[in-house]
Amino acid sequence: MVLSIRSVCVFCGARPGRDPAHLEAAQAVGTLLARRGWRLVYGAGDLGLMGATARAAMAAGGATFGVIPRHLMGQEDARRDLSTLVITETMHERKKVMFANSDAMVVLPGGAGTLDEFFEVLTWRQLGLHTRPILLVDSGGYWQPLTALIDHLIAQGFADPSLRGFFEVVADAAALEAALARTLGANPSPAQATHSGPAPVAP
Repeated sequence: MVLSIRSVCVFCGARPGRDPAHLEAAQAVGTLLARRGWRLVYGAGDLGLMGATARAAMAAGGATFGVIPRHLMGQEDARRDLSTLVITETMHERKKVMFANSDAMVVLPGGAGTLDEFFEVLTWRQLGLHTRPILLVDSGGYWQPLTALIDHLIAQGFADPSLRGFFEVVADAAALEAALARTLGANPSPAQATHSGPAPVAP
């Protein structure tokens, strides 16, 4: 019997941000994924919170699956020592491969790219295209303005109240671990059934 490895996609910034709490949260997330035997799926870069998450996971012996478009290999300092590295031609393909190989989505602090990734998987969830958990790690209260904006969308009639239930906000890595254990422990692993996208590129 082939055992299924749970995979957790982490969306986060390629910058460290100004609040040290964000870097600490990224490191804690990488460590907990490795400790629980959950594979990290992320954007393959070695900068900012991306790099911190991956380095922590690798230092703790965790498996890593990085996905990066060819044009960002240098800009985001792509790591070539990951367990698996996939090089795509476009940003859209990058997100598709990351999603297809993940059982849950975790969102650490980040900028426009992180917001794009969050809203895409949230929209897919709203449309009924998946039921995978989406978890915002609210280190230093970073995501409070975002959740307020979503509440505003609902209050103004541009989104159904059910939208608020399609993601969960957790305070820190410990709360994230509990939430992931609750959801990944109960559901089958769609990410391991098939691999959608280009073949992995060896480091």
